Amino acid sequence: MTIQLVDLKKQYESIKTEIDSVIFEVLSKTAFIGGSYVRDFEEAFASFCGTRHCIGVGNGTDAIFIALKCMGIGEGDEVIVPANSFIATAEAVTQAGARVVFADVDPRTYNIDAASISERITPKTKAVIAVHLYGQPADMDPILALAARHGLKVIEDAAQAHGAEYKGRTIGSIGDCACFSFYPGKNLGAYGDAGAIVTNDDSLARKARMFANHGRIDKYDHELEGVNSRLDALQAAILGVKLKHLPRWTEARRKNAYSYNRYLADSGHVTPHEINDVRAVYHLYVIRAPKDRRGELQAYLQSKGISTGIHYPIALPDLKAYAYCKHPERACPVATEASKEILSLPLYPELTEREVAYIAETIRALER
Repeated sequence: MTIQLVDLKKQYESIKTEIDSVIFEVLSKTAFIGGSYVRDFEEAFASFCGTRHCIGVGNGTDAIFIALKCMGIGEGDEVIVPANSFIATAEAVTQAGARVVFADVDPRTYNIDAASISERITPKTKAVIAVHLYGQPADMDPILALAARHGLKVIEDAAQAHGAEYKGRTIGSIGDCACFSFYPGKNLGAYGDAGAIVTNDDSLARKARMFANHGRIDKYDHELEGVNSRLDALQAAILGVKLKHLPRWTEARRKNAYSYNRYLADSGHVTPHEINDVRAVYHLYVIRAPKDRRGELQAYLQSKGISTGIHYPIALPDLKAYAYCKHPERACPVATEASKEILSLPLYPELTEREVAYIAETIRALER
């Protein structure tokens, strides 16, 4: 048996007729940039997130960069981000001209820890980026309370959390804005790079829409200098089809995650933790292997045809890319320790119960 970490071919085959039809439709109309396909998806995704606005952009990294620029954040400012995330979260801050500051994470969820944020706030701090990592919502109430106390903006990095919920609110509708990636492997993935910003702030939405499209309000009428970061119509049409299937896919992910939990109970591996009053969407199913056993476990699973991943093997402040920040050694000890032990197991809607059971039994077999 061979089981991939993600199997996009199975997903495509399940909706092939719909996808092929809409791709042909876009091609036949040569409607590649802007137009009704983009507008329809933006409206549908804004409604899905419970927000008034959705601005389609080129990718998730651009979404964060554009949001920061349109909030007026730049040189001389600081933005706090979690130490456990993909580098896109941090590099967008630097691209905007601000200084990135890393906060440690909750040892149960690996999401940004409010107590660590509080310790890092200075007069230069202008925003916090809360990443809903692995599809697990970050604990937003204490973050929002800190932001209100210190006058900070809150950006949700929801690249892995399409459709997740926090205390009855859809992820994307909680902070000042939220940034999504539609990279192919995401819960809602395009067939190339794509992203979006969602917000209830009318002014921010207008600025972001202009900034992402060369700063213009008409073809040759530019209010400001912007960038070229647009969601193209082909990707928008594909995402529009897939959005209709997302609730069903999410339930399948959750079912598989809970099956893993049952099969791995008392196995010696730490399984994902959901905080109270959330609905996680399990972009990834991440366990924590017993200390110094991850490499052995990963190699053993590979020998049995089971692909795995590590998200992420190096905490952001420990990367060479951020040596210039001169953070104290072990500035984020929880994230650093987790980076040595976390392991992502296969998880996608088409994964079967039999396959989940096989993966779990293989893990248990190594420990016997």
